[in-house]
Amino acid sequence: MAKYLVKGNYVGNGIAGLLQDGGTARRDAATAAIESLGGTVESFYFAFGDTDVIAILDVPDEASAIALSLLINASGAVSLSLTPLISPETVDAASKLSPSYRPPGG
Repeated sequence: MAKYLVKGNYVGNGIAGLLQDGGTARRDAATAAIESLGGTVESFYFAFGDTDVIAILDVPDEASAIALSLLINASGAVSLSLTPLISPETVDAASKLSPSYRPPGG
């Protein structure tokens, strides 16, 4: 499973739906969409400021993450962005694959 950070902003009818149905209904709808693609929700929070919703998801693969983004963004109710999250262990593995770093002049 791959982890993703989700940031979303409600727009148009999404805001009206949030006011009418409340936060738990919106969380449950998002969870159902994610689970339909074989994923799970690790955490889900509402916020105010630049971002309305922040979540961390586990999804089976990149194609599932793209499908989720397309599904939710197509609704027109939420503008969603996904950011892949990378574990420290994956960075360790990547650093071993990189050519040796040599400081300038060194």
